[in-house]
Amino acid sequence: MSDTLKAIPPGSTIGIIGGGQLGRMTAVAASQLGYRVHVFTPEHDSPTEHVADAATIAAYDDQDAIEAFGQTVDVVTFEFENVPAETVRHLEAIVPVRPSWECLAVAQDRIAEKTFCNELGIETAPWKSVESAEELAIAIEEIGAPAILKTTRLGYDGKGQVRIKPNTDPAQAWKDLNGGPAILEGFVDFELEVSVITARNAQGQMKSFDVVENRHKDGILDVTIAPADISGTLAMKACTIGRQMIEKLDLVGLLAVEMFITKDGHVLVNEMAPRPHNSGHWTQDGCTTSQFEQFVRAVTNLPLGSTVRHSDTVMINLLGEDALKWEEHLSVPENKLHLYGKAEAKPGRKMGHINHLYPKGSQPKG
Repeated sequence: MSDTLKAIPPGSTIGIIGGGQLGRMTAVAASQLGYRVHVFTPEHDSPTEHVADAATIAAYDDQDAIEAFGQTVDVVTFEFENVPAETVRHLEAIVPVRPSWECLAVAQDRIAEKTFCNELGIETAPWKSVESAEELAIAIEEIGAPAILKTTRLGYDGKGQVRIKPNTDPAQAWKDLNGGPAILEGFVDFELEVSVITARNAQGQMKSFDVVENRHKDGILDVTIAPADISGTLAMKACTIGRQMIEKLDLVGLLAVEMFITKDGHVLVNEMAPRPHNSGHWTQDGCTTSQFEQFVRAVTNLPLGSTVRHSDTVMINLLGEDALKWEEHLSVPENKLHLYGKAEAKPGRKMGHINHLYPKGSQPKG
């Protein structure tokens, strides 16, 4: 068996780039499987650092620090996709990196992402790349309004976006976005938003979690409902899209794919993320294997765990001072509370989440 197909055994050290809550929950899952974790992050006192065995505090483009970090770990992964792809590429000469820098490069650029999907025959909203106010005006004429203008990189949780209405001035919208490059996406008249998370290890074993419904508020995920109230045919189509994408990318790890279900039954891919995802937090308490344990299994090339859902689950994000109501949240016996250890509760900041459990098949609709 080649070295790339061998399991990285418990007792080894997993390097995680990024110090946020996704890294924190991955590190906890890794420790339960007997792994050590070394986090690389520019932030002191980060959520991941609280639970890691070691931490390197340095900028993501600090090549000396990255090289030193790579020499202390047995495999590297990342907990968010806005890590410079060149940093990840540099690390791959030192240590296995899963997912690869090529996967990261596609996922962190919306134009590359949409092109990748469309070349696979996967539907997306209509879109145009835009690099000036003049190009934006032409794109609006072609796609129509309402639409949404997004930066091609670094936008998340509603940031880096400008809504385009029929009376929007393209020059002002371009100014509000602070320039390009950007992408204009056409409006989708959708029935609901869903996502599916698929895991794949280095031997090509794949497993998907149940398709879930996501409801957003002010551009930030508010509630995830597992399972989504959709037909088996649509659920199978969404899972097939996730598996098609992860296989084509040759991605080792997790791939979360956010999609729109249109009123006429089409499944359109919106975005993807090559890492654990907010919409997968329900798996911590509603599934045999959590997304975080599955992520660790995938990047270390262990056999993947069961994705069977044993409970219907509603995941509720706790933003800002909502997390300070921990006593109230814990007073509901069916609530499972997860707090991220962030020092300051800022408005709109993800501070934790609740998984509210229901017996399988009894979750209320609507």
